[in-house]
Amino acid sequence: MLLYYRFRHVQKDDSNIFDKQEIMRVIGKLTDTISVLLLAVMLFMNLISVSTNISEQQKTDTTEMLTDKDYSTNNMNEQKNNKNLVIAESPAATNDDINFTSIFDGKTLNSWKMAGEGKFVIAESDAALQSEGGMGLLWYSESKYKNFILKLEWKASDEGDNSGVFVRFPDPDDNPNNAVRKGYEIQIDDKAGDAIHQTGAIYDFAAPSKIVSKSPGQWNTMEIQVVNQSYTVVINEQKVTEFTGSRSTEGYVGLQTHDDKSKVLFRNIIIKEIK
Repeated sequence: MLLYYRFRHVQKDDSNIFDKQEIMRVIGKLTDTISVLLLAVMLFMNLISVSTNISEQQKTDTTEMLTDKDYSTNNMNEQKNNKNLVIAESPAATNDDINFTSIFDGKTLNSWKMAGEGKFVIAESDAALQSEGGMGLLWYSESKYKNFILKLEWKASDEGDNSGVFVRFPDPDDNPNNAVRKGYEIQIDDKAGDAIHQTGAIYDFAAPSKIVSKSPGQWNTMEIQVVNQSYTVVINEQKVTEFTGSRSTEGYVGLQTHDDKSKVLFRNIIIKEIK
């Protein structure tokens, strides 16, 4: 339109004679205008491209953040599941055990002493103590205990296996009978002829109300609560024996090896003193 206007204007003023210089000037201005418009379009396109790239980067960053969050959540859940799995493999380990002290590390006999002919060896596959040989007593020499709760797991290898857990006995001085005469034994022997000598009994003093131990080869839990002269025995979460004693109210704790045929294992031995 501008070119047409200029062209008509030249015709009117110069009696229809074309002014070539005027036309070239008009064309030059149009060219400059078009160049400016093209430059503006290119700048506009570049701005759109930059905006698009920023938007895509933000989406990518958001996706990565969400992915990292999902991974972190999944990892935490996996750790929680693994933790629950470990607890499930060890029935004696519960949330109530956090105030207990472990007295057997599953690897060594540190702080334990042997009295008598028998012995205990480390069963590495079970992180456990296993009884062997004749009559003997493995006792924890690090501390005496007054009122306490003792927890552990035990497993018989065969029917008729014989063992026991002794509490509140003095230094045996290499004679396991000192624990028999001056402390109390919580018996392990499902096949004993007399109830007062069966699993869960306070040996020779109080019979269990029932036998709740599992078949040989399976782990059992035992909890012994000792307060003043009151003794309570819980096996596999079932109370089986209550007894009022009359002997010493302080002493060591230990495990019995009974004979060369009995292979009884113990692990996860923990104790909590009651003030």
